[in-house]
Amino acid sequence: MQYFQKLTVVCLVIFSFVLSFSSFANEPKEIFWEDLIPKGHVQIDTQDQASHEGTEQNWVQPDLEAPVVKELNEQSVSLPGFVVPLEGDSEVITEFLLVPYFGACIHVPPPPPNQIVHVTIKGGVPIESLYDAIVVTGIISTETWSGDIAQVGYKMTAVGVAPFEL
Repeated sequence: MQYFQKLTVVCLVIFSFVLSFSSFANEPKEIFWEDLIPKGHVQIDTQDQASHEGTEQNWVQPDLEAPVVKELNEQSVSLPGFVVPLEGDSEVITEFLLVPYFGACIHVPPPPPNQIVHVTIKGGVPIESLYDAIVVTGIISTETWSGDIAQVGYKMTAVGVAPFEL
């Protein structure tokens, strides 16, 4: 009888370990904007250009061929950023661009496509202030999207949005 008790304890320990490992594996990977640029790719920074006054012809044009990180395709991730609303109403937004800095896509030029994520969220989400950073969690894909204000290198089906906290 003692053999079966030890075997049961061992089985429970193994089961607990497997269960905790599988729940850890489902946690979204925390990524940042530099993680969306392939290693070794040199990219033009358009953020400084977007905040300066001047004529449009003086601004650096975004790298429209900015490559994406294929390994991120279909991964569960969380990414902080700022919202540029595309679809929704006064209560919630259902579609938006997630960008690395406030004002991106509103000013010319927009960030490169691999620095913009097109986000959709079923049912929508309230956004308190467009000035505040948020964290979006969902499944990212390397699918492109193009709209009036930007060409995008990533899409995300969001499952959650939260305020960004340091």
